[in-house]
Amino acid sequence: MRLAVYPDARVVVTAPYFFGSGAIERFVTKHSDWISRHVERARRRTVIRIRRSDIPMLKKRALALASARCIHFASIYGLTYKKISIRAQKTRWGSCSRSGSLSFNFKIAVLSPHIADYIIVHELCHCAEMNHGKKFWALVAHAIPQHATTRAELRRVVVVYG
Repeated sequence: MRLAVYPDARVVVTAPYFFGSGAIERFVTKHSDWISRHVERARRRTVIRIRRSDIPMLKKRALALASARCIHFASIYGLTYKKISIRAQKTRWGSCSRSGSLSFNFKIAVLSPHIADYIIVHELCHCAEMNHGKKFWALVAHAIPQHATTRAELRRVVVVYG
């Protein structure tokens, strides 16, 4: 049997068709603490739904957003970068290469502006510090003083299709 708690807090039990309802009920009861913890965690998440058909438009919007905000923040920091690209990354919101190329997930286009700014500043600061040390976080704090709170907020965001 298999238990799953989805981002919208739905609980789904998958069992072979020949399992009786009694066995399924015992399985669910046995794992009720686990289910409760994961449902509570899911309820604290911010779920953003997008349609797959909107991806091309979101990529264009993400490029416009990232370009404008990178220009803005690069002037504040006195930093330069090579290019900006938009990708459909599964696990990353952004990245910065050693050569100074910035890459952002197209899903930044659906985030709150302060969260998108945090991601953009985070990656831009890697042009100066290619690590997550004290100097790096001090740079981020220059433009985003509440970066720790914003980062925690970002970790609760789940973007789903549908």
